[in-house]
Amino acid sequence: MTVTSLPGVRLRRVTVDGTGLNVATAGSGPAVLLLHGFPHTWRLWTEVIGPLARRYRVIAPDLRGFGDSDRPADGYDPGTLAADAAGLLEALDAGPAAVVGIDLGTPPAFLLAMRRPGLVRRLVLMESLLGDLPGAEEFLAAGPPWWFGFHAAPGLAESVLAGHEEEYIDWFLQRGTLGRGVRPDVRAEFVRAYTGTGALRTAFGPYRALAVGARQIREAVSRTRLTVPALTLGAHPVGRSLERQLRPYADRLTGQVIPDCGHIIPLDRPEALLAVLEPFLAADDDRG
Repeated sequence: MTVTSLPGVRLRRVTVDGTGLNVATAGSGPAVLLLHGFPHTWRLWTEVIGPLARRYRVIAPDLRGFGDSDRPADGYDPGTLAADAAGLLEALDAGPAAVVGIDLGTPPAFLLAMRRPGLVRRLVLMESLLGDLPGAEEFLAAGPPWWFGFHAAPGLAESVLAGHEEEYIDWFLQRGTLGRGVRPDVRAEFVRAYTGTGALRTAFGPYRALAVGARQIREAVSRTRLTVPALTLGAHPVGRSLERQLRPYADRLTGQVIPDCGHIIPLDRPEALLAVLEPFLAADDDRG
């Protein structure tokens, strides 16, 4: 393992079903698995890993194809990403874990809880949609975000963006924090992780698997209910759309919206996130 610039955080390599994942770990206690989205790496959780590590064993991987994890040619659908997460928890002997997903990390976190509920003690889903389940009509009234189609077209986005990665990542970081931006070291890490045609191509993999993911989610809710305690957290722009999608299928669901907060909740309003997240995670710590 190697030490990062964050106190108490170490990086290790864990191979899951032939794919090497770069994984940040910290603390001890009941496990908390953190799944990032786009355009992030495990450094999305920079401001919350330390506080969480005071009580928990925090596990924050770079998803396959992102950051310093391997970049296989396929496997970017949420079902495969959920299998990666399950394999990681098993490899680290870390289940059952509280699982937290944001953006592109939300569908695999959800499918992990639906398919492997024994590995998930609590579920937190943030700022994303679950496929085409009903409930997001208000958010989608003007059409889906423009970059969904741009990223989904095979070969297009990476050919257009090569050489302009920094400007593109900055657009998302500014928009996702309501113009406040993120700290320079985190910004630099994101830019590094998404620079180059190969890095871009695999980062767009989940967008190219959106139709597959929507089908996987529909199949999951048609077969079973979400039985683990779940929390949805919205901000700008998703708001309560995710909560409305999930409520018909969840037995124990709490939904909240963090005010004056952009899409990148863990970097934009980390204190507000922890104020909601820590009590939710602590509700059954004795099971750890």
